[in-house]
Amino acid sequence: MRAALLALGLILGIAGSAAGFTVEEEVRFPAPGTERRELAILSTTDTGVLKPVIAAFQKRFPDVEVHYTVANSQEVFAAIHDESAAFDLVISSAMDLQMKLANDGFAAPYRSAATDALPGWAHWQDRLFAFAQENVVLIASRRAIGGLSLPQTRRDLIDMLRDDPERFRGRIGTYDPELSGAGYLFATQDARQSDSFWRLAEVMGGLAPRLYTSSNAMITDLEQGRLALAYNVLGSYAGPRLASDDDAAVVELEDYTLTLLRTGLIPVGAPDPALGGGFLDFLLGAEGRRLVGEEAGLPPIDEVALSRGPHLRPMRLDPGLLVFLDAIKRQAFLDEWAAALQQN
Repeated sequence: MRAALLALGLILGIAGSAAGFTVEEEVRFPAPGTERRELAILSTTDTGVLKPVIAAFQKRFPDVEVHYTVANSQEVFAAIHDESAAFDLVISSAMDLQMKLANDGFAAPYRSAATDALPGWAHWQDRLFAFAQENVVLIASRRAIGGLSLPQTRRDLIDMLRDDPERFRGRIGTYDPELSGAGYLFATQDARQSDSFWRLAEVMGGLAPRLYTSSNAMITDLEQGRLALAYNVLGSYAGPRLASDDDAAVVELEDYTLTLLRTGLIPVGAPDPALGGGFLDFLLGAEGRRLVGEEAGLPPIDEVALSRGPHLRPMRLDPGLLVFLDAIKRQAFLDEWAAALQQN
């Protein structure tokens, strides 16, 4: 019955609709019941990922129609920060941009039993809340790298690329930090963790890397043979998509593996903040956590999992995320990045 409702009810919008910011996708999930309230969600998370969660939420609250809008992380930020767009909940993988919205007064305070249950590192001042923790990984094609061993550290990866440059020329993928908010976050956090990031950037820069704005695009190009490997891919996307692909490897690098927190906030101008908070509580509750992990493929917040992985480096929700959002520091970082990559 639920599948039938979704099949009949999904109404796909047109990218770049009336909104001033650039929209990638708009989907309406009609209310199953006769009464109707609208929950407007703006998100960087693909519709297909959260569709099972939305369906379960509507089963519990059949009077709620969900208007789900997808945009990239910089557009999501601009929609709230610059345009005061009317959404009840904002979900993004760009922790730094979410933190800036919260720190600059664009997030309304919200507190519930579900948010109180979060560990301290997974929320900030009752304004920003994490509901998933996702490792940032390396993906590789075993066939493309031939008989070479899969790299286990960045030092291994640097050596592999230097020793066999023609094998990898034009076949390395990574995020474009200038165009992708998540990509900029990963690159700046890499730079804070280790100097090896800049050595890796220089080596990749000499091999004509391909730059992307999404993990899914990198995964697709690896599957189709256009890439031999891709660096800084969301493991929550790569794991499920590549699970049945014997050629593909997903590697958590042992020197360190960044762990992203996917977060939600309620904008100060939300038309229905209580409804936005209700969906947030559902994400954080027992059923939501199960669906987020088992159906959406996004690992829910789990302190035990982090303690079992000493190589994991969770990015904390604190104002330290704002350092590289300073306009001068951002430009300096991007200039250094461009200098490292523009060697070919």
